[in-house]
Amino acid sequence: MTGYISRKIAAPIMESSKFFPVIVVTGPRQSGKSTLCRNLFPDYSSYNLEDPSLRDIVTSDPKGFLRECGEKTVIDEVQRVPELLSYIQVEVDSNPDRRFALTGSNNFQLLESVTQSLAGRAALFCLLPFSFSEVPFEMEKPTDEILIRGFYPSVLTGARPGRMFYENYVATYIERDVRQVKNITDLGAFRHFIRLIAGRAGTEFNASAISNETGISSPTAKSWLRVLEASYICFTLTPFYANIQKRLSKMPKVYMYDTGLLCSLLGIENETQLATHPLRGQIFENMIVSELVKERFNRGLRNNLCFYRENSGREVDIVQENGNKLDLFEIKSSSTFNKSFLGNLNYLKEIFGEKVSSAQIIYNGDSVLPTAINFRALPKLRHA
Repeated sequence: MTGYISRKIAAPIMESSKFFPVIVVTGPRQSGKSTLCRNLFPDYSSYNLEDPSLRDIVTSDPKGFLRECGEKTVIDEVQRVPELLSYIQVEVDSNPDRRFALTGSNNFQLLESVTQSLAGRAALFCLLPFSFSEVPFEMEKPTDEILIRGFYPSVLTGARPGRMFYENYVATYIERDVRQVKNITDLGAFRHFIRLIAGRAGTEFNASAISNETGISSPTAKSWLRVLEASYICFTLTPFYANIQKRLSKMPKVYMYDTGLLCSLLGIENETQLATHPLRGQIFENMIVSELVKERFNRGLRNNLCFYRENSGREVDIVQENGNKLDLFEIKSSSTFNKSFLGNLNYLKEIFGEKVSSAQIIYNGDSVLPTAINFRALPKLRHA
């Protein structure tokens, strides 16, 4: 399939563009940031600072560049010349008609510069790979095929074969982007670290355990995790905290943003391998959690998901805080309902009582079952 596929995040971006002179779209490489901005702002001139010759021009004469590029401008990978943002601030302050759409794939470099230079002038958004509702044509396929293909635009539109895309994505990321974020000299150790993170998707991040396996220090493991987060390879969920008589986990859980990339890092090449893989349940959970994150980001909202886990082992996969209310989610990769699915949700409903506004099970079955707990069967979620 080819052609532009509309993105859910478009509506809040266009609404914000009425009130902010600068729109900033961050997200992983190849998630469609440039395509999105060019489609939303077709009358803007476009420039990409990955071009070394253009980057040299902008660096040497930022005022001249901004003077020549017109009143409405899309600038991709703007974090490559962070000092440009100060000049953009001057432009939008002096000219009420000046408009910019900026993209970037490095969260640390870009957001730090935006915070310093464009506070109050910029609306920030995060574009991730496609969500379920954006690619309904893909959601009719078997679950394992969906997990392996992932949701990157180049793969789903058929522009590149999935296996080739993800292998090169990892290689390109390691060779180029990591060095932009942090001076990591031992790339072999870093590759090993990425694969260890993939193998722990859906579990708590234990820096000491990873340190023992890789030979790097715990502080280095934490630093490298921040590098992966900065480049939108993975994200963490914080543990839910409440003043209750329970000993709760204090370590974050780690997830990958895309299951296609996750499967590639785990060496899973086809559905047959995935069907019997010991981490299939974690991969399925990863897909659902990343989908819930996309739902938030596509509405221009922050990630407000966390998880509940007692030191005794009792846990609920997702706790979503909405004001003083809680929405609970349990995620199961099984295609068959089992009463045991209800246990931890009922347990948490007893603890928090009326504070729980909803409790849902998301599983891989086809039916929404009549129980005291709401269900979101995967086919229903796909078309939500």
